[in-house]
Amino acid sequence: MPLIPLAQLTALASQALCRAGACEPMAAAAARALVDADASGLPTHGVSRLALYCAHLRAGRVRGDVRPDIARSHGGCCLIDAKGGLAYEAMALAGSEAIARARHSGIAFAGIRNSHHAGAMGYHLRPLAEAGMVGLAFTNSPAAINPWGGKRALFGTNPIAACFPRRTHEPLVIDLSLTEVVRGLIMLYAEQGKALPPGWALDRDGRPTTDARAALTGSLAPIGGAKGAMLALMVELLCCALTGAAFGFENDSYFEPGGPANIGHALLAIDPEALAGRAAYLGRIERLVEVMAAEALVRLPGARRHASREQAERDGVDISAALLAQITQLAH
Repeated sequence: MPLIPLAQLTALASQALCRAGACEPMAAAAARALVDADASGLPTHGVSRLALYCAHLRAGRVRGDVRPDIARSHGGCCLIDAKGGLAYEAMALAGSEAIARARHSGIAFAGIRNSHHAGAMGYHLRPLAEAGMVGLAFTNSPAAINPWGGKRALFGTNPIAACFPRRTHEPLVIDLSLTEVVRGLIMLYAEQGKALPPGWALDRDGRPTTDARAALTGSLAPIGGAKGAMLALMVELLCCALTGAAFGFENDSYFEPGGPANIGHALLAIDPEALAGRAAYLGRIERLVEVMAAEALVRLPGARRHASREQAERDGVDISAALLAQITQLAH
């Protein structure tokens, strides 16, 4: 597989999105995020999503001519309207607002409505960590998880992420979907015609399936059984009840014909100085890391992604020749 320099791949992805109807700032923000996911070793959230984004732009499921803005503001809280565009500019605005408001109030919450797929949630927390803030991020998505005991998917995969800045090292970044596997991996299995391992997914009638295409329109098994389903409900309420966004079951599947998305996201920023103080926080986190690292096999969350990005910045990212040909065709 060819190694592609990050700048070259980002330019191609941005050009493809512009050609599909996205304005330049929207395309650039999305391209940077998708390429960063590949660089971080997360191909399920990388440029493999580009064809889907372009198809949604061309079909009118995403508006390419909009820019997000602040719809409501009150103290440490704000509500951002993505206006039916791609999510990445709205997420960046939420991050900058959360940082500024947390510096003033100690804590801040930024909600987003009328949005689309937001990619890897940990990506959106990096500016918060760089600003010395503890951050939490949540998003809902089209229905993928059944309520515990139910047969109909109502909740999204509903990823959650958290960042904890450190004194001199890269932040700890926790980023996970609430399903046994991310839907992007199911999408890759479907594209490759591969069968799923048992226990990953259910079809639209609630029956266990190893057919990846059936799983895309069915549901995915939550992590931890009933506990994972309850966490998915929690994220659904944080991202939708507080923002006015559509619940997972009210959004059409990304992988079938449908209307515009109204996905909800939420960012929470906490300034350590407002609590025990920055020095105490940094000392406490290093104490925990020291104890964790005393065992040779313990891996700090986010470390593998950071190492992957460093290598990709030197050498480029490794994508298949078929995917590169697809992106090149979309760009031209």
